[in-house]
Parts: sequence; C-alpha cells; structure tokens
Amino acid sequence: MSFDIRAPKVDELDRLRDIERDAGVMFADVGFPEVAAHEPESVEALAEYARAGRAWVVVHGDDVPVGYAIVDIVDGLAHLEQLSVVPEHGRLGLGTALLEHTCAWARHRGYDAVTLTTFGDVAWNAPYYARHGFTVMSDDEIGPELRALRTLEAEHGLEPDQRVCMRRPV
Repeated sequence: MSFDIRAPKVDELDRLRDIERDAGVMFADVGFPEVAAHEPESVEALAEYARAGRAWVVVHGDDVPVGYAIVDIVDGLAHLEQLSVVPEHGRLGLGTALLEHTCAWARHRGYDAVTLTTFGDVAWNAPYYARHGFTVMSDDEIGPELRALRTLEAEHGLEPDQRVCMRRPV
C-alpha cells in the first residue's frame, strides 16, 4: 500500500473527526463504550493543531486521509494527544508511520521525548506503544502538566487504574 504523511488541509478537518469516531468503535468491543462514544476534538481545535504545525494525516493513493496524529507540548515534551487510523486501514503500518513521523518531528525540534497516556491492557494501546520504544512512566517521572491531564481524563470517566503514562526518548 502506498501512503504519504502530510499536514491536513482545512477542508479535511471534519474527516479527522470521522476517523477518530470510526477508530473509537473498537473500544466498545473491549469494554470501553464511553471511549467509543467520546466526541472528538472540534474542527476549530484541530485547526489550531494544524496552524501550529502539530497535526499530520496519513493518506493513501487517492490522497484521502485514513489516519491522523496531533501533538501537544506537555511538561516541555512532545505529547501525542491523539493517533487514530480507520479500522479498515489498520494493521498496515499506517499508525506506526504516523508515530515515527511524530517522534522524528519531536527530535528535529529539540524535544527530549514523546509522552502519551493510554490504556494499559488494550492491545493497540500500551502494548503497541511498548513495541515501539515507549516505556511506562513511574509516578515520580510524571510532571505536573501530565499529572493534570490524567486528572482531566479521570474527570471524563477514564479510570486512572486502567491508564498509563508512557515516554519514548527521541
């Protein structure tokens, strides 16, 4: 499969929301219907990521986005806020390509690492990221902004004992 990674176009931002919804459906199948029902970032918020140069899409031959990633800066590190690929394009390396693109972006901008929060026991979450060089952070490695994100996740119904913070040096 031929694919490219590029910045999203303004008229594709609604498509990114659809990608996240489609990818989120898989969470209902593993006991997390609240994740599947979670509303993606607004078009306006996605536009902010794009304007800041912290959003990328992976497209196939017809230049239609089938996955995307967005990055925040948290505790002075690049933080993978979202990475989603539509299920029908899953397991083809597109998510890995977006992940590697994100890590390369972080390295080229002088960040020491990429962090993320994810489910510890969902196969395409923590185990996936571990295969790509991420390690679970101990409690004393978690900075104040990342700790605040975890608190926000809990306020939105994500059980803290099911979530982990991970880090990959770049």
